[in-house]
Amino acid sequence: MPFIDIAFQAEISRFEDSEFEEVARRNCGEDPDTRKQAIEELRSMILERGICNPRRMDDAYLLRFLRCRRFIPALTHKLMVRYEDFRRKNSYLYDCNAFGLQSVKDVYGGTLPDSPDNGRITLMRFGRWNVEEVPIVDVVRCALLMDEIAAMQPRLQILGVTIIVDLEGLGMRHVRPLTRTVAGQIVALMGVSFPIHIHGVHVINYNWILSSFFSLFKQFIPAAAWARLHFHGNDMSSLHKHIDPVYLPQEYGGRCQHVISTEEWLRKINMYKDEFMVQELRALGFTVDDTKSDGWSDM
Repeated sequence: MPFIDIAFQAEISRFEDSEFEEVARRNCGEDPDTRKQAIEELRSMILERGICNPRRMDDAYLLRFLRCRRFIPALTHKLMVRYEDFRRKNSYLYDCNAFGLQSVKDVYGGTLPDSPDNGRITLMRFGRWNVEEVPIVDVVRCALLMDEIAAMQPRLQILGVTIIVDLEGLGMRHVRPLTRTVAGQIVALMGVSFPIHIHGVHVINYNWILSSFFSLFKQFIPAAAWARLHFHGNDMSSLHKHIDPVYLPQEYGGRCQHVISTEEWLRKINMYKDEFMVQELRALGFTVDDTKSDGWSDM
């Protein structure tokens, strides 16, 4: 079996590797001795306050939220409230074929090798979005699907995610479809309302249009998130201060030889999805074919 397939089989695994205990302690404030206590405290808080009604209340589900908020139950509860509110207000985003969003492949540049300091590095290229062929709702749906799949994986719950937003080629045609609703959805998906631990968001290769593009988003970014937002322009040495070049592609002055495209990532996830993932995605509202496919499902 090729190494890439072995890696993707591990990608959907929910096995908790003991080697990640120290990483979980550093990234998430997770202590095996007090983990159960924090879970019970969060569960009691949910029941007593009655503000949100999570679809699951088991330990593994609550754990994915606690890991995003350094095991502080009060902050975790606020995150769960925002997540449930997002799902309620945007249920139509889940109403699609989970593995039929191949048209957005150019928008999401793919994923880079996991870094100990930066976690999963994800590349977005909004300047390559073909606005005539790809509706904005599918751009958001693909990000939503990737978030929901990532949140299922203990490895990514612990490692976290770093996002590189490459705006090369961005024009007014890309800004026009961005409404306040869409901007709010995108910010929510970047960790504000989702159980995804975000190390940082790095914006590169932008021009004067950034002011129009970014003005739509900044109203939704909470004060605590600004410290994780970095603007580098075309200065790759500035980016290298945050991300070691060994984990970056050559076009960003890096030494990484292989970027896993979003198309490839989703195709392999579709191949190796198990019954748990199928049922989870369906419970969220996605349509998922039972068959394991090495290609894309039809829309």
